[in-house]
Amino acid sequence: MNYTKAVQYLFDAAPMFQNVGAAAYKEGLEGTLFLDEHFGHPHRQYRTIHVAGTNGKGSVCHTLAAILQAQGYRVGLYTSPHLVDFRERIRVNGKMISKKRVVEFVKELKIENGKLKGSSIFNLQSSIDFSFFELATALAFKYFEEQKVDFAVIEVGLGGRLDCTNIITPVLSVITNISFDHVQFLGDTLPKIASEKAGIIKAGVPVVIGEAGDSDVRAVFGNKAKEVGAPITFAEDTPLHLPLLGGDLKPALTGLCQEKNRQTILTSVRLLRQQGIEISDKAIAKGFAEVTAMTGLMGRWQKLADKPFTVCDTGHNVGGMQYITKQLQQTPHKLIHIIIGMVSDKDVNTVLTLLPKDAAFYFTQASVQRAMPAEELAKRAEAAGIKGTTFPDVPSAYFAAKKNASKEDIIYIGGSTFVVADLLESLSSRKG
Repeated sequence: MNYTKAVQYLFDAAPMFQNVGAAAYKEGLEGTLFLDEHFGHPHRQYRTIHVAGTNGKGSVCHTLAAILQAQGYRVGLYTSPHLVDFRERIRVNGKMISKKRVVEFVKELKIENGKLKGSSIFNLQSSIDFSFFELATALAFKYFEEQKVDFAVIEVGLGGRLDCTNIITPVLSVITNISFDHVQFLGDTLPKIASEKAGIIKAGVPVVIGEAGDSDVRAVFGNKAKEVGAPITFAEDTPLHLPLLGGDLKPALTGLCQEKNRQTILTSVRLLRQQGIEISDKAIAKGFAEVTAMTGLMGRWQKLADKPFTVCDTGHNVGGMQYITKQLQQTPHKLIHIIIGMVSDKDVNTVLTLLPKDAAFYFTQASVQRAMPAEELAKRAEAAGIKGTTFPDVPSAYFAAKKNASKEDIIYIGGSTFVVADLLESLSSRKG
């Protein structure tokens, strides 16, 4: 079995939320706890930082990992979804897990129709249903133990309370912000969503809230922290006193949304220092400045070209798109070319109302089952007062925009993580 077949086996055997959405969602921790016990509770062998939130959690995870790496620690990083390669999800000091280790893990499994059967490593009397994310998380936690990491920065997959990463007891919990996303699983109000994400708050473990915003949301976090006895810090209320932070940071991530993330990260670092974890100002500066190179982060206001200025961003919900639209309008330009595709289970109509009406639009669809057909997206856009052209795939939309744009224009590609993934994969294959 080679790597390509091994990963496809995982994708096929246990449906991946990234591809099929709700059909892959599994509530509860039974499978995760079983896998954790089988592997000997590997996450107990290293310190962890747990990061939840609607937007920004990937950037926060990668930057915290980069800062810890810059300090000299050996750092595991578990994030989702991946853009081009499954191995992006599991890294140690920025290096992806080896293809060989993924193959070895899959060879140990015997999966039929999403059920893990008895095998050389699983002595089961009956089959257990596992999700793709449960298997990926088990592999990540075990791999970090094998690699003898000092810290692992763990991103919540969806929600928090019932997410399969929520078996860890971290040294720090972080909740970046709350916005409307995955409402079919997490609730249809901000307090309900906040309550699910507050599920990562644990007894005695300090928690940082990046943006509380709504007073009802703040109350949810405050009440949960009080209930379990967790010291809580609201980053937006907290002045920072590190000498470096007066203006010496030169962050690699420059999108407007990163200003809020920066405050969350710096507050998190301060609380880690209070626990006696050594992190120098020099490491902070290096982590911010070199996060993309150190951790392989892609798709966050990622510049692809200068003339015309071309940028992609994985922001895909109302909260993320508000920042992106503002940033596009503030960037000097003659005309904005917007290449956009979305998935059907997002709040597509509201996102469309946020987009600048005077842009040139290229409606497309990503190569996942969840993708909304380009024609349907164009129809909804027209109802919002936006007209454009449809394209069957992301590369064709991108090259049409390149052909039409002048050097003084902007080309933006986004609306979905999967649109960005298709673009980056296409550009990578062309280079190859």
